[in-house]
Amino acid sequence: MKDIHDLIINYENFPKEGISFKDVLGILKKPNVFKNLIHRMGNSDIIRKSDAIIAIDARGFIFGSAISYYSSKPMVVARKSGKLPGDLIELSYELEYGHNTLSIQKDTVKDFHKFVIIDDLLATGGTAKCVSNLIESMGKVIIGLSVVAEIVDLKGKSNLNFDVESQIKL
Repeated sequence: MKDIHDLIINYENFPKEGISFKDVLGILKKPNVFKNLIHRMGNSDIIRKSDAIIAIDARGFIFGSAISYYSSKPMVVARKSGKLPGDLIELSYELEYGHNTLSIQKDTVKDFHKFVIIDDLLATGGTAKCVSNLIESMGKVIIGLSVVAEIVDLKGKSNLNFDVESQIKL
């Protein structure tokens, strides 16, 4: 998907020195590219086999909501700490440039067993691993991760124990 490659912008030394941030939001400026991307992601085996999708704050919400609509799959969210009300389960994790905490509302996952995680990209795998640990702690299963782009050199896939589908490799 060469069109997608051309729409991803690198920002060197963001959010801190030594990090090359991959910004996928350029895809949203090209509706036909975005539409084709959502069709490809929404038609994948892991989406079809899941009961629901779980989208990661914040860019994962963009792709997750479109895939949820396209595939008619329910969507739940994993948000940064302090952003969700209600009875939550939370877990902290390390990023390549710091640390973070994700929260999930317990009642949003109770009717589902098999989830696929949706995010914009896979780097080290820390965020997806955090979501997986949260879901599995509630007796649920992650059957896969679907991302727009995978940064291959960071080997994030090797930190995960489920299928990973990426539309492009960086």
